[in-house]
Amino acid sequence: MSDPVADMFTRIRNGQRVEKKSVTMPSSKLKVAIAQVLKDEGYIEGYSVKSEGVKSELQVLLKYYAGRPVIERIERVSPPGCGSTRAADALPQVMNGLGVAIVTTSRG
Repeated sequence: MSDPVADMFTRIRNGQRVEKKSVTMPSSKLKVAIAQVLKDEGYIEGYSVKSEGVKSELQVLLKYYAGRPVIERIERVSPPGCGSTRAADALPQVMNGLGVAIVTTSRG
């Protein structure tokens, strides 16, 4: 898997399309941090990390309101290796200030 964050977003999108209550994926510190932001902002019900030996899994509990997913759109804007960087104050508003932009940095 070359882009774990994009994989996480795809699993969330696909899970919502078929109205699943939760989705499961391999866990990492970055994915847990993104899940925490989504929970704090009210886009998911919650999340949990389950460890089985060396591997751990992240379970994200999806949230619906009036039969529709709370997350209307979730996407990865800059894939790894593109080098697209901006200052935090230069980021555009998402959905006229009603959405959330999660900025991650990775130094490898």
